[in-house]
Amino acid sequence: MVLAVAFFAAMDAGMKALTPHHSPMQIACLRGAFAWPFVVLWLWRTAQFTHLLQARWSLHLLRAVLGITMLWAFVFSLQTLGLADAYAIFFAAPFIITLLSAWFLKEYVAPRHYVVLVIGFAAILYMLKPDAERWFSLGALAALLAAFCYSVSAITVRVLARTDSAGNMVFWLMTLLTLGAGVLALPQWQPIQQALWPIYLIVGVCGFLGQITITEAFRIAPAAVVAPFEYTALLWGIGFDIVVWQQYPGSSVIIGSSVIMLCGLYLLWQQRRLSHR
Repeated sequence: MVLAVAFFAAMDAGMKALTPHHSPMQIACLRGAFAWPFVVLWLWRTAQFTHLLQARWSLHLLRAVLGITMLWAFVFSLQTLGLADAYAIFFAAPFIITLLSAWFLKEYVAPRHYVVLVIGFAAILYMLKPDAERWFSLGALAALLAAFCYSVSAITVRVLARTDSAGNMVFWLMTLLTLGAGVLALPQWQPIQQALWPIYLIVGVCGFLGQITITEAFRIAPAAVVAPFEYTALLWGIGFDIVVWQQYPGSSVIIGSSVIMLCGLYLLWQQRRLSHR
């Protein structure tokens, strides 16, 4: 998960750099299209092609719809928000995943853990308090929608992992994402620019590596254990904002994110204690 977050942060920075040149839906399509060849090469190297048709199509289609909506919404939010601000809102996702894992996957979450989740949600509200109007901006609402879609998709991965391999899940997500977002992006499609090829390559490679590592993370570990490592995204977001766009985080983001990280580490520590018992 730590590797996945790093790869996705680099991909997100690349997608934010593309927002002046392409629509959010086209960027979502390009994210899948430029990662797709690497996925095929990986499947060929690991001899996983023979199992591609043995899939639970309803869940793969659901995951594709969630993926398209999530990417579109997150890229849309990056048009008006910095990476750190978007991640601050997106930090609702790990808490949503933990709740969904308890309600739908029946993974155990202790009562005191719900108190920690409430504290985490309060920290997210605190980070947005100095700019409270952002809760009602299209960018902030889009980031919240992306967080929800990501959370449901993560739970879907846990269900799919019972029957489908990681290669199967990654291949069909990238394929359906590219085709679906491509069709939706056609009315506003802009030509691919040669000068932007380094950014396209970063989005494709990092998206591919991030998808493999995050799929493996949710396949082999309980969602409540994996989710807290999402918080490292804020460090990458702040770094990219400073280096690329010269945007510095406010004190509310630093304080609020620190509380969220402490909550996540506490949940991880408690889950390990329960596992040992």
